[in-house]
Amino acid sequence: MTRFAFTLEFDGAPFQGLQRQKHGPSVQQAVEEAITAVTGQTAALHSAGRTDSGVHALAMRSHCDLETALAPFRLMEALNATLRPAPIAVISCEIVPDDWHARFSCTGRSYIYKICNRRAPPTLDAGRVWHIRPDLDAAAMHRAAQALVGQHDFTTFRSAHCQSDSPVKTLDLLDVRREGQTVLIEAAARSFLHHQVRSMVGCLALVGLGRWPESRIAMALAAADRQELGLNAPPHGLYFMAATYHHNHDTTQERQS
Repeated sequence: MTRFAFTLEFDGAPFQGLQRQKHGPSVQQAVEEAITAVTGQTAALHSAGRTDSGVHALAMRSHCDLETALAPFRLMEALNATLRPAPIAVISCEIVPDDWHARFSCTGRSYIYKICNRRAPPTLDAGRVWHIRPDLDAAAMHRAAQALVGQHDFTTFRSAHCQSDSPVKTLDLLDVRREGQTVLIEAAARSFLHHQVRSMVGCLALVGLGRWPESRIAMALAAADRQELGLNAPPHGLYFMAATYHHNHDTTQERQS
């Protein structure tokens, strides 16, 4: 049995999230069905993150165990051919040690949230950004965001359906910057609570719009109360950006041929 690690890129719009769901299609289901079609085997796909319905991925790390003579490059090519026309691509594939796990070996995860900040609606990026018409003060958003960096009780920014044992997480980075008409919010941590990034982004948008003072972000955090959440940003602007690992098994490793 060989453990194959994949890096997946996908548009989350047609899916009910990454994990298998009883009520609709998922990225996991699509990839597992492609694996079965290519190899004739039933394999479970394990992933670094559990993206919600509508959330995208630029480089989601996943793995499965297979008995196959296919080289990683050939497996990747066969899976991509089988996955079409679903908006999922295997952008790298390699063999990893048996004790490497896409989820449990992961030492860091990062997300990026994209806001189209202009009067005109997005066309090419429709369904892939949050459209906010009034001007956002990205500098104020960034200043306010720094109150969330570090180890905190993130109950205010946690979904009521979150299954994590503890609301305490350590946020390593929360950076807000403007690139032309796009406001980007980048978040990095070892792990995140359910809806944490979207909840933080929603409240930071209120700061950017002038509806919240910068100090209210820290106040909402300190309250540790979901009722203090101002706004939960929509899923379609969120992207799983990268997963990091020890032993060089990260999202930058080149695929083997």
